[in-house]
Amino acid sequence: MAETRDFLLEIGTEEMPSSPLMKAQEQLGKLVSRGLDEAGLAHGSLRTLSTPRRLAVIVENCATATDEVHEAVRGPKSQIAFDANGNPTKAAEGFARKNGTTADALVRRVEADGNEYVFAERWIPSVSAIELLSKLCEQTIASIQWPNYRSQRWGSEHQTFVRPIRWICALLGSDVIPVSFADVVSGNTTRGHRVLAPGCHLVQDPASYEQVLESAFVLGEKRRTEVIRQGITEVEAERGGAHVDTPKGVFDEVVNLCEWPTVVIGSFDEEFLAVPHEIIVEAMLKHQRYFPIYAPDGSLTREFVIVSNANPAVNDTVRAGNERVVRPRLDDAKFFYDEDLKVGLDAFRERLSQVVFQKSLGTVLQKSERMEVLAREVAAQASADPETASLAARAAHLAKADLVSQAVVEFTSQQGIMGGYYAAAQGEPAVVSEAIAQHYRPRFAGDATPDTVVGKAVAVADKLDTVCGIFAIDEPPTGSSDPYAVRRSAIGVIAMLREIPQTALRELIDVSLRSYAEQGIAFDLEATAAKVAAFFAGRLSGIARDEGISPDTIEAVSAVGVIDPDEFLRRARALEDARAHAPELFDDLATAYSRAAHLADASLGTELDETVLGEAERALLSACEDGAKKVAEALGSGDFDAACVALAELREPIDRFFDDVMVMDEDTVVRENRLRLLNRFTGVFAGVADIGCLSKK
Repeated sequence: MAETRDFLLEIGTEEMPSSPLMKAQEQLGKLVSRGLDEAGLAHGSLRTLSTPRRLAVIVENCATATDEVHEAVRGPKSQIAFDANGNPTKAAEGFARKNGTTADALVRRVEADGNEYVFAERWIPSVSAIELLSKLCEQTIASIQWPNYRSQRWGSEHQTFVRPIRWICALLGSDVIPVSFADVVSGNTTRGHRVLAPGCHLVQDPASYEQVLESAFVLGEKRRTEVIRQGITEVEAERGGAHVDTPKGVFDEVVNLCEWPTVVIGSFDEEFLAVPHEIIVEAMLKHQRYFPIYAPDGSLTREFVIVSNANPAVNDTVRAGNERVVRPRLDDAKFFYDEDLKVGLDAFRERLSQVVFQKSLGTVLQKSERMEVLAREVAAQASADPETASLAARAAHLAKADLVSQAVVEFTSQQGIMGGYYAAAQGEPAVVSEAIAQHYRPRFAGDATPDTVVGKAVAVADKLDTVCGIFAIDEPPTGSSDPYAVRRSAIGVIAMLREIPQTALRELIDVSLRSYAEQGIAFDLEATAAKVAAFFAGRLSGIARDEGISPDTIEAVSAVGVIDPDEFLRRARALEDARAHAPELFDDLATAYSRAAHLADASLGTELDETVLGEAERALLSACEDGAKKVAEALGSGDFDAACVALAELREPIDRFFDDVMVMDEDTVVRENRLRLLNRFTGVFAGVADIGCLSKK
């Protein structure tokens, strides 16, 4: 076993952007681990570290050399490998060639069984780790990828990196590993904080590397995260339960903007609290990377958190500078808001005629008009209340108006939200302004849906209009391509319709497509409606799988063409529960149903001649009549558990029928009568599920 030492590779650069830095850190660990394994260097645990100016990997107990290897592969017996004159046979030559040697180099040896065999021996000498690590480091630096970021070249070399490399620290124990990349040569020094500890700092060995960094006022990303979180916790505690908003994306970026973080509190003028807090917060988060502070009651305060990378001794200067910087941003937000209030949503809405929704589907104004019609229909179905339907239409009428407002042009993520404020300011009913503010929900999986029926109606209208329009022009999502987020829109529609189960999705699809047809867009309405329904059926199947329903149950329910989300999922869950409660019964019932469906002949109808029925046939007919009645009542009341119970009661009579009756009787009258009876049997299942799918294992 070779001696072991710790191994360090640090790549020092100009400041790297946050997102690619995090991706590069993930790559670095994998590249080094794979490289060590491929080089045959045994090693212990591996960890990575990053700051805006460096990427580093530390490997514990790395072997200082590869192991010397002696391989001996046994071949054929000697009498087979060599002839009587000692000349190698084709067997020997083939064996030698296969193992990268010659027949003359084969070794003879007697094994424990008393037979002499030939062996192909190979010696692999030990190789110094320094030599291997030198190549590994250079290959690793060159192999890090920077998607969506153009790498840079500097000096006279052609090698590139996301930012110019300024130093490389590469050590195996206390020995420097020779590494050269883009005219930068490795050494045993790192660099400290630009202000607090500028210049080079000696690293004796990898074990002391992080200690050297900390003494030079540099912390790794985990320690920086801890320090910032601790500072924020103290801020919240000092303010009696206040909350500092730290969105993950912004927080990760802030962590990667500093090497020695200090939490500082800034504040802005009271006048800005009169502006909608959403754009104030976005101005701070998006432009300045400040974290807003909310009071315990949830209201925005004048204070915000700054994470400084400067000397803590100058915190007052840092605070003052950042407060000066944030004021123009907030002035802009206030100006946009005040100017927008002078215009009003109805005037903004007219400008939507100049905004293209999709080149083949017209303008956003036309989308707004279609949304009015569809939102009214959704609300009418959901509440059967004309006033609610009118409010939904009004909200849909104004929902997209804020897209051309100055505030939304500047702060695009606040679309809808600003419209809600403008609607309230011009005296719209509270339910209308709230619906406008929430109509983009749900924006992602797990996001909240709008709070009211009016809000849901507008949101459904918006998303369903998009889905139907894209299918109408025959540009549905394919593979990973979904430029109009049609899949996300469909999932959002499903989430909302589950909460208003009175609605009929097929009818809403027809309403939406008719609006497109009336607009003058040419397409096959019936065929497109079928495609949209199939698309929603696919999304429902995926949701059912995610909720733990088995694939064959989903297939059975899908077969009857139900696409209303609440009904589809309740049917699937009822059938799944019934199967779990009586698995053997439903397995047998599924098998019998498949057999019956295979024999049944729909062209014969279901009218029976009861005079030629035997006892088993009469029992099945009675069970079918009783079952059909129970299923109809259950479906009418939405009691899918009762429907499954009714189907289960058919198992015994159908089993008896197949045991006692020869369906394909020679007598044509008897045979066709029995086939009609099977038509009657399968018809009981038609409105519930294709139970035969459960027999496909």
